Amino acid sequence: MAQKEIAGKMIDLDENGYFTDPDQWSKEVALAYAAEHGDTLTDKHLEVIEYIREKVKSGQTLTIRSIGKSGIVDIKGFYKLFPGAPLKKATKYAGVSKPASCV
Repeated sequence: MAQKEIAGKMIDLDENGYFTDPDQWSKEVALAYAAEHGDTLTDKHLEVIEYIREKVKSGQTLTIRSIGKSGIVDIKGFYKLFPGAPLKKATKYAGVSKPASCV
């Protein structure tokens, strides 16, 4: 486990850059962390991120399909918001651990 300063806060991260303590997350931390990775988060990004945080908190399994059925964004839109590896990027910025469905 490593610590990294993001938006003026010390954040605990695992070896892949995922938060080990979701309580350390804030909107400001998400915006700064995304910027470090070359991404700019819009209100739509943050809406998806909040959805992810709620689902993880309630113990539900995350998949790209479940996010596509969220009513917030469809699968194609999810890939546009978080190109490359959408679920990996979105969960990193959401301050939650890597989903089991991601390899």
